[in-house]
Amino acid sequence: MYTKSDPDDELCLTKLKESLSDPSNQLRNWTKSAFSSPCSGFTSYLQGITCNNGRVYKLSLPNLSLQGTLSPFLSNCTNLQSLDLSSNSLSGTIPPDLQSLLNLAVLNLSSNHFSGPIPPQLALCAYLNVIDLHNNLLSGQIPQQLGGLVRLSAFDVSNNRLSGPIPGSIGNRSGGGGGGGGSLVRFNVSSFVGNKELYGYPLPPLRSKGLSVMAIVGIGLGSGFLSLVLSFSAVCVWLRVTEQSAAGNEEGKISQLMPDY
Repeated sequence: MYTKSDPDDELCLTKLKESLSDPSNQLRNWTKSAFSSPCSGFTSYLQGITCNNGRVYKLSLPNLSLQGTLSPFLSNCTNLQSLDLSSNSLSGTIPPDLQSLLNLAVLNLSSNHFSGPIPPQLALCAYLNVIDLHNNLLSGQIPQQLGGLVRLSAFDVSNNRLSGPIPGSIGNRSGGGGGGGGSLVRFNVSSFVGNKELYGYPLPPLRSKGLSVMAIVGIGLGSGFLSLVLSFSAVCVWLRVTEQSAAGNEEGKISQLMPDY
């Protein structure tokens, strides 16, 4: 038997269902009547929902061919600790309202069509361990504020349209184990690849928009070769003129020595 759930969870799920398109009818039991009592203690009969003490604790809807956008009313599921909507066809922006999910530990929105910036407000979700946003259309810079998430152990923004420098607080974190002693996990190149305008450690530094070193060397070699050819040609002309002049003088001397008959 269902117990009355928190009204915030009801609004959260109602608005989320309204923002989604479900062409495969995977969420067939997501009905308005069910939203009024989605949890019974630790149990839920709704697809993708896990409960904890009568509250929505986990929302996992990966690879269900879902379309639509991400409702800002997700912020009403204030007990949510894991949100996984990966491998769908969701679009639009990531709502800054997610900052209200203060218990959120896992955020996986990878392999969708989300666009726009990464909300810096995510830094307010202090318990975040996982941020996986790879394979989207996200643009702009990686927010510097995310470097303050000391619990972050997995971070992937690869294959987007991000630009600008990787914040040192994320790309060059101290430590390396994520274990005891407060050390921070370092993220390698695979967390950032596939963003053409993104640069800075652990990716290569910003490439100069001027001439490359090879181009400069090539121009230098070309100029040197041209100068060499011109100099050689000038020497050849000078030698030829000198030879002709010497030959003319020699003929004059011989004619003077010839006897008259």
